[in-house]
Amino acid sequence: MNVGHMVLYRFLFAVLALVPLLFTHKPGLTGAEWRLLLVCALLGIPIQFLLQFSGLARTTVSHASLMVGTMPVILAVGATVFAHERMDATGWFALALSTIGAALITLGAHSTLRSGPHQGPTLEGDLLVVLSLVIALGWVLLNKHLMLRHSAVVISAYGVLCGTTMLFASVPIFYGVPPLHHISVRAWLALVASGVLCTATTTLLWNWGLTQVPASQAGVLLNMEPLIGSILGVFVLHESLGPSARTGGALILAAAVLITTRSRTRVREQLPST
Repeated sequence: MNVGHMVLYRFLFAVLALVPLLFTHKPGLTGAEWRLLLVCALLGIPIQFLLQFSGLARTTVSHASLMVGTMPVILAVGATVFAHERMDATGWFALALSTIGAALITLGAHSTLRSGPHQGPTLEGDLLVVLSLVIALGWVLLNKHLMLRHSAVVISAYGVLCGTTMLFASVPIFYGVPPLHHISVRAWLALVASGVLCTATTTLLWNWGLTQVPASQAGVLLNMEPLIGSILGVFVLHESLGPSARTGGALILAAAVLITTRSRTRVREQLPST
């Protein structure tokens, strides 16, 4: 089972989890909004995920983590330029703290694990990950624009449905027909968990969160991901955190507290949340 097949199965299980919402929430989008949702789904699902997973297979975990750690900066700049948000000095300071913290966590991981068959990072893999992050910026900002008039549930559920339909049409062409046999039960369970928990649930929560805070501030909280990953590594995998990782975690937590209690970002009025 290759990268394309894993992404497709992940989103198929995500759609299954979102089916009840598709029946209980009518879309109510105009023709122009449907077209925008289709563009958003194209960017955020088949293009972003296939590029990112292909990049992960061609670089190291540390390189990929460092580049993903730049996403809050990309998102903050994009929100400033395209969504006309204006983050204050406190917000930018928190963003810098958070980014430094994510870098310290990544640099403090002395693991030699690789995410693919290569023995080290490749320029091609690194560029694919960076490109996927730029595309993710478009997905986030377009989602936020659509949620000016529609709920997070509608945009999330129908966006995932449209994106998964595009995956279903394109993956067999570029990656071959997905296999159904010779896949272990453990692999199926992992795909179900990634689809339901890591895709359907997180998309709903992320989009709902965007209706409550500016995108530029939400970007700072993205760096909670490497912190939570490190904490889970300690408690689940019995790994140990070095001094730089502990310092990075403290910086990320401080930035999260700062951005949520002290920063004031000028933005449009709060978006609908249901």
